[in-house]
Amino acid sequence: MSIIGFLVFGLVVGALARLLKPGRQNLGLLGTLVLGVIGSLIGGVVATALGTGDFGELNVIGAIVAIVAAVLLVGVVEGLMGRSKSPAHR
Repeated sequence: MSIIGFLVFGLVVGALARLLKPGRQNLGLLGTLVLGVIGSLIGGVVATALGTGDFGELNVIGAIVAIVAAVLLVGVVEGLMGRSKSPAHR
């Protein structure tokens, strides 16, 4: 898959992750892209480890793992952003 294809797939994965994650996320287009690309990387590694395909090729297992990983990453980022913006309790 080319770099542009990988970025487009990452954006789609990030957008799907944000749609599947309930609630409102304070992520822009760049944040969605970054989380989607990271999720896609994780999906590619898992698919390769399972032997269902090569790291750079698109397959169903890799896509599903990429979306699940991106949903989890959205939750982690949401938690970290919420924690950094809330005032400290003493």
